[in-house]
Amino acid sequence: MIDLSLFGKIKTPAYVVDEEKIIRNLEILKRTKEEAGCKILLAQKAFSMFSLYPLIEQYLDGTTASGLYEARLGREEFKGEVHVFSPAFRDDEFDEIVNYCDHIVFNSPAEVLRFHERAKGKSLGLRVNPECSTQDKAIYDPCAKGSRLGTTLKNFDPAVLSLIDGLHFHTLCEQSADALEITLRAFEEKFGKYLKGLKWVNFGGGHHITRDDYDRELLIRLVRGFKERYKTEVYLEPGEAIALNAGYLVTRVLDVVNNGIDVAILDTSAACHMPDVLEMPYRPPLYGSGEKGEKAYDYRLSSATCLAGDVIGDYSFDTPLKRGDTLVFLDMAIYSMVKNNTFNGMRLPDIGVLDRDGRYRIIKSFGYEDFKERLS
Repeated sequence: MIDLSLFGKIKTPAYVVDEEKIIRNLEILKRTKEEAGCKILLAQKAFSMFSLYPLIEQYLDGTTASGLYEARLGREEFKGEVHVFSPAFRDDEFDEIVNYCDHIVFNSPAEVLRFHERAKGKSLGLRVNPECSTQDKAIYDPCAKGSRLGTTLKNFDPAVLSLIDGLHFHTLCEQSADALEITLRAFEEKFGKYLKGLKWVNFGGGHHITRDDYDRELLIRLVRGFKERYKTEVYLEPGEAIALNAGYLVTRVLDVVNNGIDVAILDTSAACHMPDVLEMPYRPPLYGSGEKGEKAYDYRLSSATCLAGDVIGDYSFDTPLKRGDTLVFLDMAIYSMVKNNTFNGMRLPDIGVLDRDGRYRIIKSFGYEDFKERLS
């Protein structure tokens, strides 16, 4: 249950991360990795709230990065391994990346050959594409036709095996272990003959391990079986699983207008503060609301930006909405803070934590200078 009396006192908009729920997720991940005999890393692309890294590092083995800045953040703020993958590395950044990282994963054999001499002493890997789609959203499918992510079997060069320690595949998005089982079968069929002598294989991210209906027993069996067959270390690098269902976006109603339907204008924005709502797209869960027509009063929730399509979704409520009402969107810790922006000069939400003892504290607030300094 959400304490609306507490949330009603919070300056909005604000991301609020629930520490108790983060710990619940971390405990699940720790038990899973211990039973499976693998290592689990935090994928910072989904959740980079580094003020919580001292907590997270007590449970996980390190971080993964998509480039220089995430790699540096992982090295500076998290006590653990730092892994990086990029579809292509910049020549002028690579030496600095080497200073921060323990594992460097390349996207093509050509990248391995181009950079391996400059990465001596690091554990190098190659991302492969098993060409096995288990989802229907092409924008999130690394195995979609024409994907740039990972080396296909046709383009694999066995000559690089003497230069690398491991292979990496990442094909999942918000999926359970049944999708991994399908992917793993395809990966072994195509690349299993190259695994002998490798030190590790990274199963990538997209594993919704902390979701209530996730089949963790199947995941454990898959990892154990793989380790037994190939005698390698196994890494998982979920991002969402660490902060799944552990955060809120608190907002207030600024006005209600009618143009054939009732539209509530909020002090938050899908385009600015939760871009996945428009990108995926999806309708984010909202505490105390129902589907359109389910309750007595229907509203379309939108924002104060000038973008006509900046619409969060249609919801129903037991009572009419009015200016000043507090609304709480759920599951807003992941892919929110890392993707937000200041389009239209919208203020970035505060970032706060709901402590285990139920106290709210602001970690960071943003103002005009944060908007201005992104411009020129």
